Amino acid sequence: MNPTISQITHYLESIVPLNFQESYDNSGLLVGNPNTEVTGILVSLDTIESIIEEAKAKNCNLIVAHHPIIFRGLKSITGKNYIERTIIKAIQEGIGIYAIHTNLDNIKEGVNGKIAEKIGIKNIEILKKKENYFTRSIHNFEETQRIGAGIIGTLSEVISATAFLANLKSKMNLPLIKHTSLKNFEDKKIKKIAVCGGAGSFLLKEAIKQEADFFITADYKYHEFFDAEDKIVICDIGHYESEVFTKDLLVDFLKKEFENVKIQSCQTNTNPVEYYF
Repeated sequence: MNPTISQITHYLESIVPLNFQESYDNSGLLVGNPNTEVTGILVSLDTIESIIEEAKAKNCNLIVAHHPIIFRGLKSITGKNYIERTIIKAIQEGIGIYAIHTNLDNIKEGVNGKIAEKIGIKNIEILKKKENYFTRSIHNFEETQRIGAGIIGTLSEVISATAFLANLKSKMNLPLIKHTSLKNFEDKKIKKIAVCGGAGSFLLKEAIKQEADFFITADYKYHEFFDAEDKIVICDIGHYESEVFTKDLLVDFLKKEFENVKIQSCQTNTNPVEYYF
């Protein structure tokens, strides 16, 4: 017998509790009956109509997504926008939707830990810790683990600023990197790196305080780039691009526990941003 939705979500919440999410967030089961038996799980970054279609085609009746499709209050569900159409389609097709968002951002082995793994950052620590948050060892995680935003760590060996950018572009499969000036870093060997997947400008001061050479994040506004003040190199790699490997992270989490359920990473590109070269 396959597990139920509630068994899947209970497992995920044993690793990444819902109380680790930010107060504005809406992680958890958003659509579906917790008692439904799961035929398959599709893991995605976003949930939009095409993801529902992919889940149906692959006989998956549960979507585990990073971003919550229901984020702000809904006063009606009539299909007037993509959010409402996605919810309607999921209900019609009997597909559950579970979101694991800022709670996954806020653990060291979560979204930012995956980015660190991809680009070779070692000895990682939470960049800005939330005080009084600890959890016991679960599924080979640390015995005591601080919770908070972003991570900071070091490269295995020092490299030049341009070599680091080339490595970042290659390892994260980036079409381009927006970054601040390298003029104070051209002759410096790069060692310490701060990371925040998604919108991370709120962590810049902490990254500078901890003497990071580079800060990897996304969603920077024009005037915010000036805040680097040549003390650090800000790299905006794109929101989707910074978090897309979260799918691999969640697939790995789920496969450790549920061997008899088909677990797949979605193949649909949900990035709403395109680039002209």
